[in-house]
Amino acid sequence: MKYFLLLSLNCSLFSFIHCSDDNSDQTKTDKPYDKTATKDKGSDKTNTEFTNMNADTIIYDGLIREYILYVPEAYDSLSPVPLMLNFHGNGGSARGHLSDTDMTAVADIENFILVYPQGSLLDGTSHWNPGLETPENKSNTDDFRFIEVLIQEITSSYVIDSTRIYACGYSNGAMFAYGLACYSSDKIAAIGSVSGSMLEETLNNCTPLHPMAMINIHGTSDFVLPYEGLSGAYSSIEDILDYWTSFNHTTTDPLTNSITDNGTLIEYYAYQDGDSGTSVEHYKIVEGDHVWFDLSYEGANTSQLIWDFVSKYDLNGLK
Repeated sequence: MKYFLLLSLNCSLFSFIHCSDDNSDQTKTDKPYDKTATKDKGSDKTNTEFTNMNADTIIYDGLIREYILYVPEAYDSLSPVPLMLNFHGNGGSARGHLSDTDMTAVADIENFILVYPQGSLLDGTSHWNPGLETPENKSNTDDFRFIEVLIQEITSSYVIDSTRIYACGYSNGAMFAYGLACYSSDKIAAIGSVSGSMLEETLNNCTPLHPMAMINIHGTSDFVLPYEGLSGAYSSIEDILDYWTSFNHTTTDPLTNSITDNGTLIEYYAYQDGDSGTSVEHYKIVEGDHVWFDLSYEGANTSQLIWDFVSKYDLNGLK
């Protein structure tokens, strides 16, 4: 199995851990980052003529916040479609994450609108703030409110099924997706995490308003967000699975399967029959690193696995 070694390795946003792991040549500015997407500020997005990919901005909390929006060719503004939010890792960019995840191909097939928001800068590095406002939190960016405003912006321009808004991400972006599940669950129907963790603070203060289906893909040799967690900072994958299976009241004895993909062992665990039909799925990538995995499991890559899982749910549970 191949891996995409992303340039957005995650480090904690909190003062008890400090690291810098962005070795890319990304410019550390708030200038427009995407030269291939088309600015579409003046377009009439209520008609059927769409530029598939648009780089756009909104102003929130005094900052110009950027995002890339991908509209599938099948979108016609007549029928509501789902919305998927996909978040890059610490030090990464929306443009780079779009390229690495290749989720646009899934959006074209499945007909959902896809948005890659750009994180704001913390000490010169792009990031997502997945935590509550506490003295220990180095970030004062209210990303939860930013995403709510972004959702409002997109739903005002496109016909979105507001019961089918999903969030996924890589590393710090996955950490933020967990935060959305905990603190913005009135908007988010289901989430996906790739090489991500929950802050212990998030896990201990998580208050979703409805059962929340979750898919987690993580490598046992993750060198940034260890599979076993980090005491005082990151929860272990076992603790994360325990939390969500307990919260959703799923079965505790999972369905299991395992395959070998290009020499890499993938173990699959499915905790089913939760409240409102929710389930929790985990793909354990044995000796997998801190990456967005370029895998194939029963013919599906990482982006397809995430979509196939979350798309079964809306805000009311299993559709």
